[in-house]
Order: sequence, then structure tokens, then C-alpha cells
Amino acid sequence: MTAGKLQLLLVEDDLDLATAVIEYLELEDILCDHSANGLAGLHLIQQNHYDAIILDLNLPKMNGLQVCESIRAEGIDVPVLMLTARDTLDDKLTGFANGTDDYLVKPFAMEELIVRIKVLARRRSGQVQRLAVANLVVDMQKKQAFRNNIELKLSPTALKILIVLMRASPNPVSREKLMQMVWGDEQPDSNSLKVHIFNLRKQVDADHDNKLLHTVSGYGFAIKESDRS
Repeated sequence: MTAGKLQLLLVEDDLDLATAVIEYLELEDILCDHSANGLAGLHLIQQNHYDAIILDLNLPKMNGLQVCESIRAEGIDVPVLMLTARDTLDDKLTGFANGTDDYLVKPFAMEELIVRIKVLARRRSGQVQRLAVANLVVDMQKKQAFRNNIELKLSPTALKILIVLMRASPNPVSREKLMQMVWGDEQPDSNSLKVHIFNLRKQVDADHDNKLLHTVSGYGFAIKESDRS
């Protein structure tokens, strides 16, 4: 992924429309992968990190609602803009219930697509209900974390740190970014982060051979399964 550029995924089976969208995005300096069916689109989402997804509702092999429901069940919080020819309230409510963040009804203006997608790409989806890495799970509704189905005793700050790391998993998060995302501009001294990480590691990895919270030397921290040779 090119640094500084938005990276999108377009899942659309109308190849003429897909070509037009991708070419317009290129003019806006936005990178875009493409898939022509829902199942292939789901595989791309599982394998890559996107800033936002443009997802057609009616797709072969797996429709847009099924794709959206699947990624939310997996804890993938990439914002989703659904493209649809349907403009009824019931259709939209069904989409939102399945994890869609926004709707754009066909036919649409390319300028509106760009505005909508840039807004979505600035945030992660609030639709995700569950984050999971191996047997470490965060229930976003209940604000609880579990390892191997045993609830972890976490402070609100430790839970925030865990959520940031799990959203980025398996990629590491720098110390600076972690402190900014957890404390904002009112940051404590650096020892506070060390103490929270120490306590978080005791909760997450105590009594487990498969360590999930890793220190990335000279950079920051990551939640991921240990690399196996």
C-alpha cells in the first residue's frame, strides 16, 4: 500500500461502472482494487487492509449484505459504502443491520461518491461488534475482553490500548500513535504507557504459551499470534 494514499476496494460486477469508478478515483489520486463477485471480494478484504470498501448490493456468488455481515462477524471494521438501486427505508435499515455504514443509490454522481468515501475513510466503522485475534476476543458492546472465554480484568485505559492494538493487528502500532489514540492531546508521561502495557500483558498472556502481546523493539507494540517456523 502506498503511504499517504487512500486504498479502497470496489466490489462491483458491472465492469463498465467499475472501470469508470476506478478511473475517476485515479484522477483523485486514490488507489482501488477491484473484485467482480462477493466471494472474491470477501477474500480480498480478509487478506488486505483497506481504508474503505465500496460494495454493490447485488453480486454473484455472495451478495453485498452477506459480505458485510461476514466481515463484521470477523471483527473487520473497515467502513462500507453500499451501492444499490434500491432506495426504500426497509432496504436501508436491512443494510445498516448487516453492518453497512452508508448508502449511495444508483445512478450517482462521481463527485458525491468521492465526498462520501473520503468521509468514511477518515474513521473506522462503528458497526463492528467483536474483535478477535486467536482466542483473544473483545466484545465492543459490553466493553469486555476475554482470553480463552475467561474475562480479563482490565482498566478502561488498558481496554482502550487493547482495542487500538487489535484493530491494527497483525501490524504494530508505534508508541506515539498509541498514546495519541488513547489519551489524545492530554498525554501522561511515558511511564504510564509502560505500566499499562505491563498490566495488559499480564492479563492477556499469563498462563498462555501462545503469547499475543509483542513489543516491537524501537517502535511500539503489536497484538498477533507468534510467528512459527
